[in-house]
Amino acid sequence: MSGSYDDSVGVEVSSDSFWEVGNYKRTVKRIDDGHRLCNDLMNCIHERARIEKVYAQQLTEWAKRWKQLVEKGPQYGTVERAWCAFMSEAEKVSELHLEVKGSLMNEDFEKIKNWQKEAFHKQMMGGFKETKEAEDGFRKAQKPWAKKLKEVEAAKKAYHAACKEEKLAISRETNSKADPALNPEQLKKLQDKVERSKQDVLKTKEKYEKSLKELDNATPQYMENMEQVFEQCQQFEEKRLRFFREVLLEVQKHLDLSNVASYKNIYRELEQNIKTADAVEDLRWFRANQGPGMSMNWPQFEEWSADLNRTLSRREKKKASDGVTLTGINQTGDQVSQSNKHSSSLSVQSNTVQSVQSSYNPFEDEEDTGSTVSEKEDNKIKNVSSYEKNQSYPTDWSDEESNNPFSSTDANGDTNPFDEDTSPAMEVRVRALYDYEGQEQDELSFKAGKFTAFS
Repeated sequence: MSGSYDDSVGVEVSSDSFWEVGNYKRTVKRIDDGHRLCNDLMNCIHERARIEKVYAQQLTEWAKRWKQLVEKGPQYGTVERAWCAFMSEAEKVSELHLEVKGSLMNEDFEKIKNWQKEAFHKQMMGGFKETKEAEDGFRKAQKPWAKKLKEVEAAKKAYHAACKEEKLAISRETNSKADPALNPEQLKKLQDKVERSKQDVLKTKEKYEKSLKELDNATPQYMENMEQVFEQCQQFEEKRLRFFREVLLEVQKHLDLSNVASYKNIYRELEQNIKTADAVEDLRWFRANQGPGMSMNWPQFEEWSADLNRTLSRREKKKASDGVTLTGINQTGDQVSQSNKHSSSLSVQSNTVQSVQSSYNPFEDEEDTGSTVSEKEDNKIKNVSSYEKNQSYPTDWSDEESNNPFSSTDANGDTNPFDEDTSPAMEVRVRALYDYEGQEQDELSFKAGKFTAFS
């Protein structure tokens, strides 16, 4: 490696030693490197904090999604709780990693930032005050020695040049003696040249040795001054290294969740939740709630009764609750009088009947079906309706005759007002609200907006 000193232009550096002129710059550069290393460490911690945050968010999202899937899925019982314990673990670990992120940024990152601000002081013209102080200290310590070194180099150069000239003069003199054509005067000049060159060699050698001795005498002071400045740089660097070690230990403590009591408790609790999973208990629960252990209202014999408490079949409830609402029913005077007799079948206001759909539940218990038709008709206007389009219903638990809501006998035991024998002159005009196709033989088909007459 070669280098040069500002005040010693031309001084050659023959080694990579610290004591060579200008090689102290590596020590000065270390100060600038220390500032940059602080930035690198802060960036390193910042990236790790970002990773911790992203990981915490991913854990939370994963826990939320899978918790919903497990809760809505077919898994049940203690195994379901054990499975969900993993989601609880993820949520708790997510909180801990968010705490790690906060510790890295709020404590470690800020600590490095503040230390860097206190340790390195920027100058108006650029660079750092500490760098300039070290540069000036080394320059001052090396300047006297470098000046003497420059003199030594010059003396050496002069001495080597004199030696070269002496050798050349001796060679010329030797060659001239073998030349018979050379006159004595010219030979005399060559001999004088050799003599002068020998004297120059002696003088330059003496000067070279003297300057070298002066350099040797100045070397101890030079080394002392250089070491003093170097030790100052060492102390500054030692502070940085010790600080980095301290910060790295704190980062390690923040990252090491194995020493956090709450972290250990999370997995201890997870293990306990998993061990509480009991296949026998889950099978027992399923048998009691979804299997043969469930209660059942077994069918029992019921006596037929002709009183007002006639029980509606499920088929009749369906037809009473769903279907087409008929409006715009025109009646003659006979029909009005007939309808007044049978208020339990149809209520008429002037020339129009408006009905409201009932909400009978086809899946009601047998106890609820005991209500009489007369009691329901006293509370609301009876609907004239049929099944909805493309709607199918089970036909169990009823026969074909009980399935017809317009049977010949009503709840009161009277005749049906729509029976042809009762009112042979009745004519009904119906305007359908929407299209409907009859699903059974005794049902009618309608077109939306059109009137249909039937009797």
